[in-house]
Amino acid sequence: MELLRLHVVINGRVQGVSFRYHTKLKADDLQITGWVLNRRDGAVETLAEGTENQLAVFQKYLWQVPPLARVDTIESLSNAPATGEFSGFNIRYYTRPM
Repeated sequence: MELLRLHVVINGRVQGVSFRYHTKLKADDLQITGWVLNRRDGAVETLAEGTENQLAVFQKYLWQVPPLARVDTIESLSNAPATGEFSGFNIRYYTRPM
């Protein structure tokens, strides 16, 4: 079974509303690996690896947000073969510049 990589940016009201937490829960449920990150521009970025079916379900879920969130757009950065570099799905944190 071929594993693929999905890399997307989610725009809307997606920070401060538990979006990353719910994304991780769904990824863990689907047994997808990768990460999710709040970006400095207010968007959320996620990179996920799994089967075509797993990633289709995951991408559809990204539109079904927590109650306080709102997704306006999902921008695809890439679809490619998986690299297998992840052992799980993690919430990543950026470091603010000083």
